[in-house]
Amino acid sequence: MREILAARPDDSTPLYLQLARNIRHHIANGGIDPGNALPSERDLIEMTGLSRVTIRKGIRQLIEEGILFRKQGSGTFVARRIETGSVLTGFSEDARSRGEDTGVIWMIKTYAQPTDEEASMLQITGSVSVARLGRIRLAGGEPLAIEHAVVAAEFLPNLDRIGDSLYAALEVGGHRPTRGHQWIRGALATPTEAGMLSIEQNAAVLRIERLAFLEGGRPIEFTRSTYRADRYVFVSDLEGGQSSSKL
Repeated sequence: MREILAARPDDSTPLYLQLARNIRHHIANGGIDPGNALPSERDLIEMTGLSRVTIRKGIRQLIEEGILFRKQGSGTFVARRIETGSVLTGFSEDARSRGEDTGVIWMIKTYAQPTDEEASMLQITGSVSVARLGRIRLAGGEPLAIEHAVVAAEFLPNLDRIGDSLYAALEVGGHRPTRGHQWIRGALATPTEAGMLSIEQNAAVLRIERLAFLEGGRPIEFTRSTYRADRYVFVSDLEGGQSSSKL
């Protein structure tokens, strides 16, 4: 590995970018499997002869690219990029389909009055109670997402029955969503989000809004989520449209 990561003296590329490129190629060629740790800074210094500042800049470059991620107190690891597509499923179902254990840290689980925006999205009046659910979603023991969901209280009469899956709880009552709309945009993690997700402040995140509907078209769930951008890739299948040009 020493030879693989060593900088080339005849290369005018900045040393930290050479290091990032070499680590990137090493990972792509199977040198370090996803989920495994990168050698420590001290080991990388001994392997490459580069300074600590250069090592840190190279690692930061790969973190920004989503190739590496840091676990506070544990080190730097090769990221598993999670692909999720256009099927309406919940976080727990997605994680279990990948063979990962799921977990949840509840921040709030209560009944409350909706905001004007929430009432509008769910097509209810402001006097109708909603279940307000805030939680950190875990997969393999690692925090990957923060979710804030709102559901009309009539669909969740007993909050104690909600485990790690909201959709499973809705399905018990015959109210599982059948379709939805989703909006995704890139953003930077706030200090609070960074602490919850064990990432650096201003790290890239994906902000997702989801509005899900019952079979008859009634909105049932409005959720705002923050996902780690270093771990998630959202994939959509596209079909070519018919050309409207005329000869």
